[in-house]
Amino acid sequence: MPLTHSAPYGRVLDKIGAGQCVVLDGATGTELPHLSNAEHAVDERLWGTRALVEEAAAVRDVHREYVAAGCDVISTNTWGLPSALLNGVAPHWSSTQPVHWMDLARRGLRLARQAVTEGGRDETCAVAFSINGDVDSDEGESTIRLLARLFAHEPPDLILLETLTVVRPSLFATVQALLDTGLPVWLSFRRCRHGLCSVYGQHWGGPEGDSFGRAAARFEQMGIDALMINCIPPDHVDGMLSYLRDFTDLPLGVYPNLGYYTDEGWRFEPGVGSPEYAAMALRWRAEGAQIIGGCCGVGPDHVAAAREQLEQAPAGSGPAPAARTPAGDEFLEEEPRPAPPWTDHRGRSLHPLPFPDLAADPGVVPPSSASLMVWRYLYDQSIGAHQRCLDIGCGTGILGIQLALNGASHVRAIDIDERAVRNTETNAQRNGVGDRVTAAQIDIFPWVPEERYEVIVACVEQTPVDPESHATGHRPVDYWGRTPLDPVLTKLADALAPEGIAYVVQLSILSQRRTAELLAAAGMEVRVVEYGVFPFPVELQKHRAQVSRVERLSDASHIRAGDGDLLAAYLLEIRRQPADSAGPLGLGEL
Repeated sequence: MPLTHSAPYGRVLDKIGAGQCVVLDGATGTELPHLSNAEHAVDERLWGTRALVEEAAAVRDVHREYVAAGCDVISTNTWGLPSALLNGVAPHWSSTQPVHWMDLARRGLRLARQAVTEGGRDETCAVAFSINGDVDSDEGESTIRLLARLFAHEPPDLILLETLTVVRPSLFATVQALLDTGLPVWLSFRRCRHGLCSVYGQHWGGPEGDSFGRAAARFEQMGIDALMINCIPPDHVDGMLSYLRDFTDLPLGVYPNLGYYTDEGWRFEPGVGSPEYAAMALRWRAEGAQIIGGCCGVGPDHVAAAREQLEQAPAGSGPAPAARTPAGDEFLEEEPRPAPPWTDHRGRSLHPLPFPDLAADPGVVPPSSASLMVWRYLYDQSIGAHQRCLDIGCGTGILGIQLALNGASHVRAIDIDERAVRNTETNAQRNGVGDRVTAAQIDIFPWVPEERYEVIVACVEQTPVDPESHATGHRPVDYWGRTPLDPVLTKLADALAPEGIAYVVQLSILSQRRTAELLAAAGMEVRVVEYGVFPFPVELQKHRAQVSRVERLSDASHIRAGDGDLLAAYLLEIRRQPADSAGPLGLGEL
């Protein structure tokens, strides 16, 4: 790649060095409908990139208008190429032959160069190759590597990576890859003083303090040439330049939008003509903007009017205006009063919800809808305080950890999967209850309870399986889906303390009658203390035929809602029958 700047880019640097304002072009996508009747000219996702395939002349004509408006930099109509690659759109643009995205990149460069040459501005108007933030993706590295091959033969004057949002760690590597092409790189973010900002002015994140500014300082150290903000409403620009100036000495710029794409087409900011846009440009210049242009809805007339006003306007360094509320233009004069907290029936705060800090290790199933229902009940009723507890089928440990957080003296967590055991131990440490939670790998079938517990919780797999389609294994294949629920139910008599209570989940696709029989035979009584209705989990969908068989042959059931299937999950509270109501087997006193 060339070690020296091109003549047009050198002029851009000279203007910045002389304290003059560099003028960018405006939008291409929102200008194409004026020059083309093709529907794709208003392609929302790719902002008219498809026009490179079928309306190349219209793209060139838009560039010509911006060259004639006196822009110092025009950008190629290639913004949407990374998005097209990410979504697999580009190969389907042409109905007659495949479209190679590199050909589109090459065509975008040539159209911009042609417009500059025809306008007699070869030495004074730079061409920026535009790409959006989707290049910061898994495919981005190969995309940039291929672009570098193109640039070696047909280089733009600079690379403009624009409409960025989140500063992920990977973005620094992406920017470095662009810098490694040997071309100047400008970055532009969709940001305002309130953080991430949408084209409509909605905020995707709250104030970030120094974080974005420190990222800006790092980009400067890496060697980018300019930092800008774009594609946000004009009234969100104020204050951003002075904020960035605290962190970086880079040339700073702005190019906001005046257009919004809706289902009915483009809508433009009312009352913002060329004079009004020029007045706003002067305000940004007074705050320190060294580069000014426009985004969606800003056309050649807006840019020409702004350029005329900016020619003699010196750059300022005005202070940031007072912070505004995200909802309007009112100034914050004092700290807002704290809102009354949302609390539960025990007076505990519910916002934020005191949910355990959990991670699901590879191979460990995250908490299901049913286990979340049990978690809520355990939390709501403060179950487990000062008691010895057992968590059967612990998974990530969500239920046992909540028992410990409720004040359990000790929680024993068991699971057949060694990964779940380790995951539970890690999550217990993460929540500060590692000293009261122990976990062990145990198969429920041969298990003999080593002690009795005052609280037992169990939320175990319940999947009817067709024996003819199931591979032979060491565990019984359960036609009825009651494995491993039945071993849990039958061993409660040996595992529960005399006054103990078990909380066991049963799904509606299992027989209620069979559960009642097993518990009665074991001398247990049962009642439903909570229930929930959930969509069929993905892992159960492949067994839908077997579920239907079980429902035909038993009292198992599910809920039909429109075209969807729903499960009912019941939380059973199980305890020993009183001695005077023991069943015929006399197990009630165990």
